[in-house]
Amino acid sequence: MSKIHPTAIISATAKIGTNVEIGPFSVIGPEVELGNNVKLHNGVTVQGRTVLGAECEVFPGAVIGMAPQILGFEDTPDSRVVIGPRSVLREHVTIHPGSKALGGLTYVGADCLLMVGVHIAHDCYVEDKCVFANQVALGGNVHIEEQVWIGGLAAVVQHCRIGRHAFATGGAMIGGNVIPYGYVFGNRATLMGINLVGLKRRGFTREQIHMLRGAYRMLFAKEGSFAERIADTKEAYSQSEEVKHILDFIAAYTSPGLTLPE
Repeated sequence: MSKIHPTAIISATAKIGTNVEIGPFSVIGPEVELGNNVKLHNGVTVQGRTVLGAECEVFPGAVIGMAPQILGFEDTPDSRVVIGPRSVLREHVTIHPGSKALGGLTYVGADCLLMVGVHIAHDCYVEDKCVFANQVALGGNVHIEEQVWIGGLAAVVQHCRIGRHAFATGGAMIGGNVIPYGYVFGNRATLMGINLVGLKRRGFTREQIHMLRGAYRMLFAKEGSFAERIADTKEAYSQSEEVKHILDFIAAYTSPGLTLPE
């Protein structure tokens, strides 16, 4: 049995799973799908072609699925938002659907935590177990890989990519791609090294971390061209899956360029 407050406004065509809770004054649009055990607190708005996975929890004032902030936006059947199971969206989170030009999908993975005031713009793709602190803002078409943590008031420029297990400090203004396992700081953000604290907390071995640190020093050394350093790193650390992730990331995402050390 679902628990729906009598003041909630729910379209007759919305798809509501079992054991769903919808609080006072929430509004649910006609093409919304809520999975089993979803909990919406009071004053939540879910519109558009939005799917919330099972056991998601959304706090007051969040707005999901409203039209993106694009001049001349054209709504199409592909324009949609999908949120994976067990993700938590705190107060005043906003998530906008994708655009026709970029495929239409805005995606947030499973087990993510978006704290107060986080904004996920159109066509963003956020993988599983990411944590964004208060007021983090992602520009359009940003791709965040798994288990990335971003500190409060940080912002990511449109079209940037942030690799898995990276960390950005509070207030970082990120204007370039961030390598997997990287640690960035500042305005404009610079690469400070490897995310050692996060890797230790997630159970990476001493050997894995040692190889990542060595590869980092080799990649961003002063000597030789970047292409030469990439080749040297590939040869020296061919046995490291984590270093391969970094090299594959660098090769795949050439625009808008890398976030680099000072």
